[in-house]
Amino acid sequence: MPQPLAKRRRSKAKGVQLTLMVVGASGTGRTTFVNTLCESPVLSHKESDNPETAIVESGISIKPVNVDIEEDGLRINLTIVDTPGFGDDIDNDLAFQEILNYLERQYDDILAEQSRIRRNARFRDNRVHCLLYFIAPTGHHLREMDVALMQKLSHRVNVIPVIGRADSLTRSELRGFKKRIMEDIEHFDIPVYNFPYDVEEDDEETIQENQELRALLPFAVMGSEEELEIDGESVRARVYPWGVAIVDDPAHSDFSRLRSAVLGTHLQDLKSLTEEVLYETYRTEKLSKNLGTPYAEARESTMLPEELANQSVRLKEEQLRKEEEKLREIELRVQREIHEKRQELMAKEESLRNLENRLKPQGSDSVLNSPVVDSPDY
Repeated sequence: MPQPLAKRRRSKAKGVQLTLMVVGASGTGRTTFVNTLCESPVLSHKESDNPETAIVESGISIKPVNVDIEEDGLRINLTIVDTPGFGDDIDNDLAFQEILNYLERQYDDILAEQSRIRRNARFRDNRVHCLLYFIAPTGHHLREMDVALMQKLSHRVNVIPVIGRADSLTRSELRGFKKRIMEDIEHFDIPVYNFPYDVEEDDEETIQENQELRALLPFAVMGSEEELEIDGESVRARVYPWGVAIVDDPAHSDFSRLRSAVLGTHLQDLKSLTEEVLYETYRTEKLSKNLGTPYAEARESTMLPEELANQSVRLKEEQLRKEEEKLREIELRVQREIHEKRQELMAKEESLRNLENRLKPQGSDSVLNSPVVDSPDY
């Protein structure tokens, strides 16, 4: 049902609040992408490491930054949550947990606010609506770190995978890399945000648009904080010896499609999924965990049969979720062990081949069949 005209005007004047988290290891183009997205130096680039402190594991830090931008005439109060230091340590389990704790703290804040008798009119909802995860442009498969992070966070936030610095790959390399990433996501059953649609309820235009966006996953993006003038038009681009890569050109990058989706066409859908699915799931889990308190036990004795049945269902769902997480951890460990064994086997096979080449007899036939080389004239 469309909103009344007066309400739409007030919403447009006030703006829409959106929180976007960016996660990726150093060198994946995360900072440049954000500055390109906001068209201003929102994030500062990491300074060159001091050789004396380069080996020190500083850990992850989470830094929210607020900026107002405009997209298609709509004012957006955008909060960028940056995660410098992610992926720089040998063991990134603590980094995973730090990000998860941050996401859940925002849910705890809104849960506490909703429980108040008199709510704060100035309360700011800082729940993260979308997480852009930057995958290094290796051209291979997802790394174990990539799989573990997306599995751990996808039940708390809408995760959209992107390939950072995608202009470092050729078109054929990029197509193959995208295909392998989506195969890994399907294999490990990672519930990323895949631009869902309903064939029975959505119109043909919406279905087609979502199908096109889904086909682009993971988005291959690049960024540039410099503007060049090409054919009399100022564009954001990167200059290479072989030519120019234009950020907003769909033939060079998926940047414009990703920006349009996150800040435009799918902004409300990301917010709705966060509110109605992700937050409600967390809220149910949180309240279920509190059932063991004395207050909950006293209340349980006065519950109606229907309430007791619902409580039992929630507890069973929580138990199933924990068992699924354990199975995922076991699967990852087995995959890692298989990979290590495969690498050891390949190394032994290579060693055997080298040994056979050294032991191969050099018969007279090899001498006779060798090409004749004329002696040079001096």
